[in-house]
Amino acid sequence: MTRTRVKIDPGRRRDLPAGRVNYEVLNATTERDIAAQQRQDDAEAMRDMAKFARRVRKRLGFTQQEFARRIDVPQETIRNWEQGKRCPTGAAKALLRVLDKAPETALFALS
Repeated sequence: MTRTRVKIDPGRRRDLPAGRVNYEVLNATTERDIAAQQRQDDAEAMRDMAKFARRVRKRLGFTQQEFARRIDVPQETIRNWEQGKRCPTGAAKALLRVLDKAPETALFALS
Protein backbone atom coordinates (compact mmCIF):
# COMPACT_ATOMS: atom_id res chain seq x y z
CA MET A 1 0.00 0.00 0.00
CA THR A 2 1.34 3.41 -0.88
CA ARG A 3 0.55 6.64 0.86
CA THR A 4 0.22 9.95 -0.86
CA ARG A 5 0.30 13.19 1.05
CA VAL A 6 -1.53 16.14 -0.41
CA LYS A 7 -1.40 19.68 0.91
CA ILE A 8 -4.52 21.69 0.33
CA ASP A 9 -4.87 25.43 0.72
CA PRO A 10 -8.55 26.03 1.59
CA GLY A 11 -8.18 29.59 0.32
CA ARG A 12 -7.57 28.33 -3.19
CA ARG A 13 -10.78 26.72 -4.40
CA ARG A 14 -9.06 24.80 -7.20
CA ASP A 15 -7.01 22.91 -4.59
CA LEU A 16 -10.16 21.47 -3.03
CA PRO A 17 -11.23 18.02 -4.20
CA ALA A 18 -14.38 17.89 -6.27
CA GLY A 19 -17.31 17.06 -4.04
CA ARG A 20 -20.89 16.04 -4.46
CA VAL A 21 -22.37 19.29 -3.15
CA ASN A 22 -24.91 20.96 -5.37
CA TYR A 23 -24.31 24.58 -4.38
CA GLU A 24 -27.40 25.83 -6.24
CA VAL A 25 -29.64 23.60 -4.12
CA LEU A 26 -27.67 24.37 -0.98
CA ASN A 27 -27.91 28.13 -1.47
CA ALA A 28 -31.63 27.89 -2.31
CA THR A 29 -32.39 26.05 0.94
CA THR A 30 -34.35 28.21 3.35
CA GLU A 31 -34.60 28.07 7.15
CA ARG A 32 -38.12 26.78 6.65
CA ASP A 33 -36.81 23.87 4.53
CA ILE A 34 -34.22 23.05 7.18
CA ALA A 35 -36.83 23.10 9.97
CA ALA A 36 -39.12 20.81 7.94
CA GLN A 37 -36.25 18.36 7.37
CA GLN A 38 -35.42 18.41 11.08
CA ARG A 39 -39.03 17.57 11.96
CA GLN A 40 -38.99 14.73 9.44
CA ASP A 41 -35.68 13.39 10.80
CA ASP A 42 -36.94 13.62 14.39
CA ALA A 43 -40.14 11.74 13.52
CA GLU A 44 -38.12 9.00 11.81
CA ALA A 45 -35.82 8.69 14.83
CA MET A 46 -38.85 8.38 17.12
CA ARG A 47 -40.28 5.58 14.94
CA ASP A 48 -36.93 3.78 14.96
CA MET A 49 -36.59 4.07 18.75
CA ALA A 50 -40.19 2.86 19.19
CA LYS A 51 -39.39 -0.24 17.12
CA PHE A 52 -36.18 -0.79 19.06
CA ALA A 53 -37.87 -0.51 22.48
CA ARG A 54 -40.65 -2.91 21.40
CA ARG A 55 -38.16 -5.38 19.93
CA VAL A 56 -36.07 -5.44 23.13
CA ARG A 57 -39.15 -6.04 25.29
CA LYS A 58 -40.54 -8.77 23.05
CA ARG A 59 -37.15 -10.46 22.77
CA LEU A 60 -37.09 -10.71 26.54
CA GLY A 61 -40.60 -12.17 26.45
CA PHE A 62 -42.11 -9.55 28.76
CA THR A 63 -45.46 -7.81 28.66
CA GLN A 64 -45.34 -4.03 28.90
CA GLN A 65 -46.40 -4.26 32.53
CA GLU A 66 -43.73 -6.83 33.43
CA PHE A 67 -41.03 -4.98 31.51
CA ALA A 68 -41.92 -1.72 33.26
CA ARG A 69 -41.74 -3.42 36.63
CA ARG A 70 -38.36 -5.06 35.85
CA ILE A 71 -36.69 -1.81 34.76
CA ASP A 72 -38.52 0.25 37.38
CA VAL A 73 -40.40 2.73 35.19
CA PRO A 74 -44.14 3.38 34.89
CA GLN A 75 -45.99 1.20 32.39
CA GLU A 76 -47.20 4.37 30.70
CA THR A 77 -43.57 5.20 29.91
CA ILE A 78 -43.09 1.88 28.11
CA ARG A 79 -46.34 2.40 26.21
CA ASN A 80 -45.28 5.90 25.16
CA TRP A 81 -41.89 4.63 23.99
CA GLU A 82 -43.42 1.87 21.92
CA GLN A 83 -46.07 4.13 20.40
CA GLY A 84 -43.46 6.72 19.46
CA LYS A 85 -45.01 9.40 21.65
CA ARG A 86 -41.86 9.73 23.75
CA CYS A 87 -38.27 8.69 23.20
CA PRO A 88 -36.04 7.14 25.86
CA THR A 89 -33.07 9.36 26.57
CA GLY A 90 -29.86 9.13 28.51
CA ALA A 91 -29.80 6.27 31.00
CA ALA A 92 -33.00 4.70 29.64
CA LYS A 93 -31.55 4.49 26.12
CA ALA A 94 -28.32 3.01 27.51
CA LEU A 95 -30.30 0.47 29.54
CA LEU A 96 -32.23 -0.61 26.43
CA ARG A 97 -28.93 -1.11 24.58
CA VAL A 98 -27.54 -3.21 27.42
CA LEU A 99 -30.75 -5.24 27.59
CA ASP A 100 -30.45 -5.82 23.85
CA LYS A 101 -26.79 -6.92 23.94
CA ALA A 102 -26.52 -8.69 27.31
CA PRO A 103 -30.05 -9.35 28.60
CA GLU A 104 -29.16 -11.94 31.27
CA THR A 105 -26.49 -9.75 32.82
CA ALA A 106 -28.66 -6.65 32.75
CA LEU A 107 -31.66 -8.40 34.26
CA PHE A 108 -29.45 -9.92 36.97
CA ALA A 109 -28.05 -6.49 37.81
CA LEU A 110 -31.56 -5.03 37.96
CA SER A 111 -32.90 -7.70 40.33
